[in-house]
This record gives sequence, C-alpha cells and structure tokens, in this order.
Amino acid sequence: METGAALLPAPAAIRGPVIGDIGNWADRTPIHDASRQGQAQQLKQLIDSGVCVNLVTVDSITPLHEACLQGHIQCVQLLLAAGAQVDARNVDSSTPLCDASAAGSVECIKLLLDYGAKVNPPLFTASPLHEACMSGKPECVKLLIDVGANLEAHDCHFGTPLHVACAREHLDCAKVLLLAGANVNAAKLHETALHHAAKVKNKDLIEMLVEFGGNVYARDNRGKRPSDYNWQNSPTAKCFEYYENHLHPMVTCAVFEI
Repeated sequence: METGAALLPAPAAIRGPVIGDIGNWADRTPIHDASRQGQAQQLKQLIDSGVCVNLVTVDSITPLHEACLQGHIQCVQLLLAAGAQVDARNVDSSTPLCDASAAGSVECIKLLLDYGAKVNPPLFTASPLHEACMSGKPECVKLLIDVGANLEAHDCHFGTPLHVACAREHLDCAKVLLLAGANVNAAKLHETALHHAAKVKNKDLIEMLVEFGGNVYARDNRGKRPSDYNWQNSPTAKCFEYYENHLHPMVTCAVFEI
C-alpha cells in the first residue's frame, strides 16, 4: 500500500537554495566560497557551468568582494573577465576596490582600475584610500593617490585619510599623504590629525605633523588642544610643550623625501 510520503516535497536543506528564497541569501554560495578561498580552478568550473558571478548575499556581498578582500588575484581576474560588476557595493557601501585596498593587494587594485573601478566613490563613506590607510599599506596609498584618489575625501565617522592614518599610527601612510599635499590641519568636528596623534601618544607622528605645519594650538569641539590629551611630563607632553613655547602659530612646512 502506498503511503504517499514520496509525494511530499523534499526539505529545503536537500533541495538546495531556490531563486528568490530570501532565507538562503544570507549564506555564502559555492561561488562566494571559491572566491574567498582562492580556489581558482573551482571558480572557473562554476563560471563555465553558468553560475552568475554577481550573486549577492543578504548583505550585498558579491564573489568579487570576497576575492578582493583576500587578495586572490586569479579569482579576481576570472570574475572580472566573466562580467562581475567592478563597482558593486555591499551593505556598508564598500566596493571591491575598497576591499582590495584593505587587503593591501597592489595587483588586485591595478586590475580593478584596469576594469574601470572608481577610485573616488560618490558617497560620504570610507573610500579605497581610507581603507589603505586604515590597514597601513603605504604602497597602496601611493598607488591610489597616483591615479587621482581624493586626499581630502571625508568619511562621516573617520574624517579624512590622514585622520585614519594617524589614529591607527601608520606613520608611513601619513607621510605619503602629507608629501602628496594632504591638508595637515583638516578637521573632523574641529579635531585634527594632530589631535589623533596626541591621543595615541605617538611622538614620531606628532613631530612629523608639526614639521608639515600641524597647528599645535588647534582646539577640537571640546575646546582641547592636542597637548591636552597627554599626561603631564610624558615624552609627548614635553614635545608639545617645546612646540608651544618655541613655535609661532603659523609653522613653516618642511619637505620630506620618501
């Protein structure tokens, strides 16, 4: 006697994801996994079988985002050649170029640029240059600047790339930015890069910013000068004390070689 059990639809876990099945979008698909893990051969097989290279997760992450964040140049090449959207944005508005910059992959950055990636996103969010400064990749910072990255791009949370480089104590990145002409006294809520350097108590960073014209008298939205963020008699406090006693408010910028 037939029970009819065989007529029941298989569980979703057996059927696999169905197009439009929102519950599955949050999971990484096989093409996302291959891209993230750098499995170029498997990725090629998936592409050749007709899998869409622009599949997105619930947070709008594409396979290209995954490959760029890990710096997998072969996977990036395969995806772009197959029509991956070069400026796709995830839920945080990050593009693949942002991810490649965060990963410090010069090769991926160059390839994305060759495919027309925008170095200056139109929104007030972290740019590829912000990401390179955040991760401390001076070679990527220089490359992005060379192709026209906006030195004064402003993120509502981080400020300018120079703010980011100083907050993360990436001296080399800050130096590249300053040599390229970044505004040393650009402010985020009246807070300058020198305020950030003071907060992290980095004497080398403080000295470099002052040499490039950093204003030791600048006050943030709390009315504090950079020196107000240092313990009395600490090395950085003594550094600020010297500058405040010996420098005119308008400091001449020095020229550094890199």
